[in-house]
Amino acid sequence: MQKRLRVAVVYGGRSGEHEVSLRSAASIIAALDPHRYEVVPIAITKDGRWLTGPETLRLLQAAQRDLAPAPEHGAEVMIPGDPTHPALIPIGRGPDVAALARPLDVVLPVLHGPFGEDGTIQGLLDLAGMPYVGGGVLASAVGMDKAVMKSVFRDAGLPVCRWLVTRIGQEDATAVARRVDQAFGFPCFVKPANLGSSVGISKVKEPSALAAAIDEAGSYDPKVVIEEAIDARELECAVLGNDTPQASVVGELEPTREFYDYEDKYVTQGARIVIPASLPADVAASVRSLAVAAFRAIDCSGLARVDFFLERRSGRVLVNEINTMPGFTSISMYPKLWEASGLPYPALVDRLIALALERHAVRSRRRLSFSPPSGQATAPRRRAGR
Repeated sequence: MQKRLRVAVVYGGRSGEHEVSLRSAASIIAALDPHRYEVVPIAITKDGRWLTGPETLRLLQAAQRDLAPAPEHGAEVMIPGDPTHPALIPIGRGPDVAALARPLDVVLPVLHGPFGEDGTIQGLLDLAGMPYVGGGVLASAVGMDKAVMKSVFRDAGLPVCRWLVTRIGQEDATAVARRVDQAFGFPCFVKPANLGSSVGISKVKEPSALAAAIDEAGSYDPKVVIEEAIDARELECAVLGNDTPQASVVGELEPTREFYDYEDKYVTQGARIVIPASLPADVAASVRSLAVAAFRAIDCSGLARVDFFLERRSGRVLVNEINTMPGFTSISMYPKLWEASGLPYPALVDRLIALALERHAVRSRRRLSFSPPSGQATAPRRRAGR
């Protein structure tokens, strides 16, 4: 009998998207075949502690249903940045967790937003020498920071909307409003640079409302991105793969509110999702090609969802943003897009784990120290001045 893979599913985290992460994790765990995988659930609390125990899955189900934070429970654990010990280490008090010392085969960090989707946990897992699902440090960090992401897309020749950046305390709202007027005018969108799930986003229709919107976004991240408002259809495309990424069919979101905000996504869940989107063949092909180009531009791997605007007046396709750990809830676009492309949810999760192991195997073959070719000796270096 084939050995089951020990899969650590990490969720929650120190982020405004904590509750969304719980919903994604619950859906993924439900899709993992128990004959093939042994799930090790790890809840990260809002203050950053890693918890696990016999009741973790039961508590996850209740918390994600109520959009509540991961509760206190079980044993506190950590992953050491030590590739010779690829397992959890119990710390502090808690029940008997001797089984946690067994090595993990792969980590699935179902974390959205800062301290999870931004390269931080990816760096820890790289230090620990553990395979993990999704993009590496660079792709995760660039994909999280909307300002850097747009700069990379622009330099890669991808079409993006106009934007500017400000920081809390750097300039007053009057100065920012003047810059907005000069760059693209009102209305505009104000967003935290490093967050997702539409948390902290405001649509600003006039300069007098700009200060409050900046304060709201700045409460989540001191770096704030302000973008021109585009009268457009909202399209999304899923990407899957490592060196040869593939794009899914294209989907469309039709919000029930003025824009696709947190409440529309996760509370009322009223937005209409159309898959595949009703598009001319050439437009759909362009979106799929741009999705792969965006994926490659940030050196992504594993998975990503790329969001687009299709401007109503001009027909331009603009890349809005890339999400390197997109939502995986039962209503999320990423799994729905792949299901419509012929890859059901359980098979999609299988594929993501396989891609993680494939990427780790390639990275493990890297040379980490220099050795000269056989038969060649290196001459000793001479000090300067001798």
